[in-house]
Amino acid sequence: MRPAIVMKQLPLPLGSAVQGRFDTYLAGPNRAAVAQLAADVPPRAPVYLWGPAGSGRTHLLQALAHACAQQGLSCGWFDAGRPLPWTYDEDWALVVLDDVERLDESRQQAAFALCVQAQADGRTWAAAGAVPPVDLPLRDDLRTRLGWGQVHALVPLGEDETLAALVTEAERRGIGLAPDVTRYLLTRFARDLASLMQLLDRLDAYSLARARAVTVPLLREMLAEDGEGAVADTGHAQGHAA
Repeated sequence: MRPAIVMKQLPLPLGSAVQGRFDTYLAGPNRAAVAQLAADVPPRAPVYLWGPAGSGRTHLLQALAHACAQQGLSCGWFDAGRPLPWTYDEDWALVVLDDVERLDESRQQAAFALCVQAQADGRTWAAAGAVPPVDLPLRDDLRTRLGWGQVHALVPLGEDETLAALVTEAERRGIGLAPDVTRYLLTRFARDLASLMQLLDRLDAYSLARARAVTVPLLREMLAEDGEGAVADTGHAQGHAA
């Protein structure tokens, strides 16, 4: 039986099991930031993580929440998809805010209130977004608070590191990725690790359901069934034209 999947990036509702952990995050150029985060759980000062898609922002927020849980501490998790109202719990050790650049006006107000309540209780928060605090399209008071403490810029893995991570995760699941499969994945799809891991997750389930080995024809078949084959080839052609 294959091991349970641990690297899939999923929205984390309040009270659900976290997915990301520090020991499953492939740090690459982000080693210093990860070491600082892992050494200070729960963080004593606000934390803000920013970087492009695939840099692992959500994974590291989940890792912080997981590390808190390992100490018997609870966290509140909020993002743009979480319905209002957002209610604060004084038992939380940490308030987590993900994808903050996507918060609408009402959720910005709710996020600011959570930060104020956390500060009043001697707690803090960890947040993540796609851009530095100064560039966030948020109300001034929230943007200022998010930039108060530690600010870490995260960098996606390079191509060689991404390939190694993809092969390692496939091997962990018991999947043998032939060179032509990895080449197909890296040349025809977004190269950020989060997207590739989600694709690997789908491919794993598809191959298991059909009791077939993972091959390029199987991958093409899966994409054709999902109506994505033409999109992938178009993206490949555009990438080389750029």
